[in-house]
Amino acid sequence: MTDSSPLRARGSLIDALSSTVDRGGHGLKHTPPLLSRVLEEGAWQEFETVRGEVVQHTDFVGFVTTPPLKGLGATVDLVRRMVADDPAALDLLDRALGGEKTSRDPDPHNSEATPPSTKQAAALRRLQKDAPELHARVLAGELSAHAAMVQGGFRARTISVPVSKPESAARALRKNLKPEELAHLIKLLSEEGPAE
Repeated sequence: MTDSSPLRARGSLIDALSSTVDRGGHGLKHTPPLLSRVLEEGAWQEFETVRGEVVQHTDFVGFVTTPPLKGLGATVDLVRRMVADDPAALDLLDRALGGEKTSRDPDPHNSEATPPSTKQAAALRRLQKDAPELHARVLAGELSAHAAMVQGGFRARTISVPVSKPESAARALRKNLKPEELAHLIKLLSEEGPAE
């Protein structure tokens, strides 16, 4: 007879995660560490419910969408939103999903339609593949995913320029552009006709 206590322990972990997901906003601070543990330990693949049923999953999406007690009874999009501010949990989630988009994920190339958590997941995938040292720094909390993408040359560096006061715009541009870039901008502005 096999010892089911590890399966029961996994079941307790799954139950705790399911409760935080069910609580939504009230469970936000507990969801990332619980999800990370479930993914790191592979607890979602086989566990025992409080009713003594042994549950097995081979597909993480199936685990997420299966109703409690045998799954989380949620959507992947909801779980992704709940861990969006935790790069390590988001990275583990993305790996569990196989680095692929879910059917409801928006186009990652359309930044206006892409929620921040999806953009961050895409950035983490790109960094993991093409700049593992920057990926490690993001997971360690040293850099944001966006800053790492800029540093790696995968995104252009941008700034906000206040347009209501030309003096403020000039100050922001002087602070962020090199002298030769400023000279080029001045040339471009003087060549252009008035705005339409």
